[in-house]
Amino acid sequence: MSKRITIAIDGFSSTGKSTVAKRLANELEYVYVDTGAMYRAVTLYMMRNIFVSEGNLDKEAIIRHLPFVSLRFEYDEELGYGHMFLNNENVEKEIRYMEVSEQVSKVSAIPQVRKMLVDQQQEMGKSKGVVMDGRDIGTVVFPDAELKIFMTASTETRAQRRYDELKGRGDEVKFEEVLKNVKDRDFMDSTREDSPLRMADDAVEFDNSDLGLDEQFEKILKIAKDKIAEVNS
Repeated sequence: MSKRITIAIDGFSSTGKSTVAKRLANELEYVYVDTGAMYRAVTLYMMRNIFVSEGNLDKEAIIRHLPFVSLRFEYDEELGYGHMFLNNENVEKEIRYMEVSEQVSKVSAIPQVRKMLVDQQQEMGKSKGVVMDGRDIGTVVFPDAELKIFMTASTETRAQRRYDELKGRGDEVKFEEVLKNVKDRDFMDSTREDSPLRMADDAVEFDNSDLGLDEQFEKILKIAKDKIAEVNS
């Protein structure tokens, strides 16, 4: 039986990390973990309790309430990946709302939030055979991952993809608002003190600005299969 590896996919928001990670996990028969969904679920909980909103961030209250946040993924056979459950409630749809996107980088920057979720993520990946995407998987969560991919694309391309996704879901948004959100998240993710977004020294940089979904998936699948073959040689 071939050795299974850990695949860490990092990168900027709206680069399609989750989409390609899900397909990759399905193709390789690996476990997929959407770390972004975990941070979004924590953010949703804090928003519901009014600890975070536009112009407001009560860090002490957020830290105090972390023990009351329970997260789990529940696998959906039809979709082929797990839905995020927050305190036994399926919040997969709610965590994708623009309102959550606007607050998640602020909550993610709190060291105690990151420590809680990184501990959970490391536990999920102990047995290998996992594809995990996020902002600091290759640098903090799994610095020894056999394969690290850092996905990027132009700001405008990422904003357009996010805008199309939200409009396709029926959300009323303006492109300028989405573009601003993408730029703001880039800045916050890259400049936070704890685990800032950066490419690991041994990561493969993958710019998909001009690639369709199928083309980028095939290229990344080849990279993954080559690495698995190398580990097993």
